Amino acid sequence: MKTKIILNKKIVIGFSLLFLFFVVQFYPIVETVIAASATDNVIVTLDVTTGITISDGADATMSPNLGVTSDQSIGNSSWIVKTNAALGYTLAVKASTTPALKNGVVDSFADYTEVVAGTPEVWSVGSGDKEFGYSAYGTDTATATWGTSASCGASGVPAVAQKYVGFLLTDKTIATRATVTPNAGITTTICFAAQQNAVFAASGTYTATITATALTL
Repeated sequence: MKTKIILNKKIVIGFSLLFLFFVVQFYPIVETVIAASATDNVIVTLDVTTGITISDGADATMSPNLGVTSDQSIGNSSWIVKTNAALGYTLAVKASTTPALKNGVVDSFADYTEVVAGTPEVWSVGSGDKEFGYSAYGTDTATATWGTSASCGASGVPAVAQKYVGFLLTDKTIATRATVTPNAGITTTICFAAQQNAVFAASGTYTATITATALTL
């Protein structure tokens, strides 16, 4: 009877040792199988649509009125351009008629004439002439082209630090930027100037229609 108990104990101990040996030898393999994994990636795409807006510039009434005692007058308007275009925008202006400033068929002011055609210059009107032109200033306006003043002038006299040019029927760029604008946009101001020098313009109301176009790049 004792012999059987001893044999059973030996058998139990033997199986226990065999089990422990199995666990020690094969546990890393079992653990590796349990820790196996697989991965996958997803790509998220968001398209941002290019857009541009331009504010409605206010109509400009030039001041003072011209007459027999006043020969120069100035005025201004402004536009705000907003765009998210990666390459930025341009802002250009043009007139709807030639010359731009007219009083119907009664009379008109010649478009400002530059010494070098199409190149803005300091305002100057020759004797016996009456002319109408424009300049511009703002964050995106080139000072080398349009001058360094942040004003259109005072008391009817164009700012001496600004450079003026005559209107055309085709677009002429007055502002440009090579990146997106701030969320609030960029303001560009256009300055109008008219002068009669040793000659009178016929009395009446003169008007010019000026179109501004903002274009993404």
